[in-house]
Amino acid sequence: MRETDINTSHPYKVLIERGILGSCGQLIRKYCKAAEKAETAVIITDDNVAALYGGRAAASLEEEGFRTLVYTVPNGEASKNISVYGEILEYMAREHVTRSDMIVDLGGGMTGDMAGFAAATFLRGIPFVQIPTTLLAQVDSSVGGKTGIDLKAGKNLAGAFCQPELVICDPDTLDTLSDRVFAEGCAEVVKYGVLGDEKLFSHLEQTVKDFDREYTISRCIEMKRDIVTVDEFDTGLRQLLNLGHTLGHAAELLSDFSLYHGEAVSIGMTVVSRAAARAGICSEECAARTEALLKRFGLPTECSFSPKELFEVMRSDKKRKGSSISLVIPKSIGECEIRKMSLSEMQIFMEAGLEELPEDNGDVGTAVRAEDIGTGDLGAKA
Repeated sequence: MRETDINTSHPYKVLIERGILGSCGQLIRKYCKAAEKAETAVIITDDNVAALYGGRAAASLEEEGFRTLVYTVPNGEASKNISVYGEILEYMAREHVTRSDMIVDLGGGMTGDMAGFAAATFLRGIPFVQIPTTLLAQVDSSVGGKTGIDLKAGKNLAGAFCQPELVICDPDTLDTLSDRVFAEGCAEVVKYGVLGDEKLFSHLEQTVKDFDREYTISRCIEMKRDIVTVDEFDTGLRQLLNLGHTLGHAAELLSDFSLYHGEAVSIGMTVVSRAAARAGICSEECAARTEALLKRFGLPTECSFSPKELFEVMRSDKKRKGSSISLVIPKSIGECEIRKMSLSEMQIFMEAGLEELPEDNGDVGTAVRAEDIGTGDLGAKA
């Protein structure tokens, strides 16, 4: 079993092993101090995951003496809203869940965000465990303590930082993912390669969807650990993890979530890489390799929305501060930086990235220049 310690203000472990889901109750009792007093475990999951893994998880928890409740929400990002969140809280109140009891998330990023936000706010906070069943959740959203729900104006605009008690990753759950859901998780894996690990990126180029799952999941978690332990509350270095997310979140919202999160991030990474190449911040090869790898995973790289539509949504992004926004920009495969730019600068930069690079990697033009982009380089590197 691979174990990774996340030493945030509330430390916890991430456990990775094939077949580990069937022992989740035993592991929770062993590794979670909060489980010593817990009598009830509330599994929060979606209807797809409940049918696949709900029974196995519930049986393991019951074997360890938990009164086990299961609350199921409809699959899909559209469920991550204030109404469903409220229904979860009302359900736990009716079932007399106490502050010493636990929430167990079983599912992808949507249920993880919801379960964590419910845990952060129900009775002013109860313990929770993450059991991510998608690649995207295993490599990214289950670690770091960000929880929340979407508002009509944008993604994750209501939420809280709430670290889990334990994260249990079973790579076997990836076998039941559709090709599309697996691919969207690959976008986050590519993101980590671009951010800070050229070796990981090269491994993905050589193997594509046949990558070593336990190594890749573990490496992504290690990289996220190194960032969130320095900047737990997202005030500086942690913003690096938003590579591709500013434009991606806008495209996701404009599509009414017909674009999956990872698909939107793929588009966002492609756009920012192209723009960085045009500005001379990264090489044309860096942008071309990023786009080519995303395409090999079957991910979209073109955006169907206009610059004006995207800009209007990006103005509501939670990373905006006053009249400026921080954007993560690649310098090379394995190194990125955070640039703080005005909204008008961001609009010019993104417009440059929405145009395709020439197939022959010839002159990318001089629509933007590195020295003209950004009111201040924060100096953060992966």
